[in-house]
Amino acid sequence: MRILFGIGNPGPKYEGTRHNLGFEALALVAGAAEFTALPGIPAEAARVDSNVGPLLVVRPLTFVNRCGPVIAELCQSTGTAPDSALVVVDDLDLAPGRVRLRARGSAGGHNGLRSIQTALGSDAYPRMRLGIGGPGAAARPDYVLGQFPEEERRAVDAALERCRRGVEMWLSEGLEKAIAWTNRRDLDPGGGRP
Repeated sequence: MRILFGIGNPGPKYEGTRHNLGFEALALVAGAAEFTALPGIPAEAARVDSNVGPLLVVRPLTFVNRCGPVIAELCQSTGTAPDSALVVVDDLDLAPGRVRLRARGSAGGHNGLRSIQTALGSDAYPRMRLGIGGPGAAARPDYVLGQFPEEERRAVDAALERCRRGVEMWLSEGLEKAIAWTNRRDLDPGGGRP
């Protein structure tokens, strides 16, 4: 079993906000698969069958800074190692349209990643960071909980598609190849050579 875990805030109030970019990525990967409640765990999941086995696409029903216990409980209940759970998260340090995939690393000031790291007791889980930074970017509620302006939306949509393809590559070819493709600089807005 592999897990794709998105970080975001539950409820319609937060739909389309920068902080919920992880949830947008999950919806794209899940496609027509329906999200349903997970018994005993505050999360919704959709099961996607791939040619290499099932993928559980999970969005927690807790707020960003409390999502760690959800993924920890999910890994334990499904017998999934943390390095088989890919976390998709927004990143204030990356411009809209940029995507970075890493096998492990620090929380980088993100409260959701900090919560996951604390709950797992490790930073050894892969994460895909989707850029939300830009002019005026700051870790303030009015910014991270704001909508993307129209001029950024095209880059954001391209990043979501890149994320989807990176997830497919992670499933079929492994994390190392997914990292090499996803992190290509020529795929960034205005990017040059890889």
